[in-house]
Amino acid sequence: MGADAVSVHIKHWFRDRVDQLSILGCVSERCDFWGMPLVAMMYPRGQRHRQSNVFEVVAHAARAGAELGADIIKYNYTGDVDTFRRVVEGCPVPVVIAGGPKTNTGMEFLQMIEGALEAGARGVAIGRTYSRQDDPVKMTMANSRHRQQG
Repeated sequence: MGADAVSVHIKHWFRDRVDQLSILGCVSERCDFWGMPLVAMMYPRGQRHRQSNVFEVVAHAARAGAELGADIIKYNYTGDVDTFRRVVEGCPVPVVIAGGPKTNTGMEFLQMIEGALEAGARGVAIGRTYSRQDDPVKMTMANSRHRQQG
């Protein structure tokens, strides 16, 4: 079909998480068989997430995705370089950030990306956050220049 990778969305801590994690493991086995990279989007959901230390939830979800065979973990930035660095260091596969929390300005958005990369994220996988900008092309170019200068 021409795919370059497979992506699985897991709602970590959600009521059916056991089934979702089992599916992730099965998809991982098939990806290994076909030599296809697997991206696990590990997103917290549910009551436990809202009551927990965000760092612990993120670190646990990232590690679980990696241990179930994901080649890349996609996760929201914790909002803090130090805690996100601990997430990245505790995960044996590369971590990329999702669009993350809503930011008020383009500069805040770029600073979020910069913080994640400083913490060790290997990249970004952002779609809607860019497409919702007033000028997505300008934001993409600003991000590129910002990274080259930094």
